[in-house]
Amino acid sequence: MSQHIFRSSVELQNTREGGLRTLASFSVRERLARYGSSALSGVEHLRLLVGRDSAVDALLRHFGSLKELERASFQELRQFLTRREAEAVIAGLSMASVVDTEEALSGPLDTAEAVYRANLEMRCFRQEVVRVVLLDVQNYCVTSVDVCKGTLDESLAHPRDIFRPVIVHAAAGFVLVHNHPSGDARPSRGGCSAHATGGKRCADSGGRVLRSRYCGP
Repeated sequence: MSQHIFRSSVELQNTREGGLRTLASFSVRERLARYGSSALSGVEHLRLLVGRDSAVDALLRHFGSLKELERASFQELRQFLTRREAEAVIAGLSMASVVDTEEALSGPLDTAEAVYRANLEMRCFRQEVVRVVLLDVQNYCVTSVDVCKGTLDESLAHPRDIFRPVIVHAAAGFVLVHNHPSGDARPSRGGCSAHATGGKRCADSGGRVLRSRYCGP
């Protein structure tokens, strides 16, 4: 009986290799059905969405990576895909962020993580954007307004641009959120100035700035 329980390392290695060969022998659709989406790579997910390998290869050659593809506009995708395929790609690449965002917005935005998750789509922006997230007295999101769009590495928001939506919507408080498409998370001089000035004027007027957050790639 012991020989059936305690197999040699060679036998175990052969078993693992056999399992890998078996997994590799399945098609993408078969692996999805048998093992779930975790058994597929990002590119394989994309091939399922599009349905045409030649189109997927063209996308990857042009954009270079799935990360850059996620930032592509509908018009850019239409250069390689049919309308239906482009819609499927945008929906597929955005689905996880949409689910996280909706979950975050269902509760109060009273932590840095909640604010970040509520604004995940900003990771895909190609320009720096300053967003004002307006809050009620319980820190639930009332609405959000993009008050300034800049360049790849800079956006300048004047305090009046920040406070205008706060006053219009009679918000109890707000969060300043911005992104860094360049990948450099160090705040620009203009960004620091806008946040500091905005916070001071809000305090002077008796309002609340809950926090300032960065949503990066």
